[in-house]
Amino acid sequence: MSLFNVMNIATTGMSAESTRLNTTASNIANANSVSSSIDQTYRARKPVFAAEMQRAIDGQSAGTGVKVLGIVESDRPLQMEYNPGHPMADKDGYIYKPNVNVVEEMADMMSASKAYETNVQVADTTKRIFRRVLQLGQGQ
Repeated sequence: MSLFNVMNIATTGMSAESTRLNTTASNIANANSVSSSIDQTYRARKPVFAAEMQRAIDGQSAGTGVKVLGIVESDRPLQMEYNPGHPMADKDGYIYKPNVNVVEEMADMMSASKAYETNVQVADTTKRIFRRVLQLGQGQ
């Protein structure tokens, strides 16, 4: 595997984890939002990752990067709360809250942040190896 492939793989990892951080931030930002209808209530979102297997199968790469297939909404039930005095209450006195679990989101955020950081370290190490190889080629 060439060093260029290592950089490409680390880049796909950073891009995927950036998407995960963005969806986690969106979930946390909307965790306390309220709606008067189930249809208008924010639903937690999660990115779906997959290995870039085709490049490895085609012999283009010994390593395998990651790609984001899409972002899906959670099918976990929304929170329904009886609160007839709330300005957003529906005609029956209910408000609807997102299906976001902030504790899970914080854990996911830490995991995504650490994975992103690790991919950055892989890229930095590869860059240092590139520099070292160039120095060797210059006779230093």
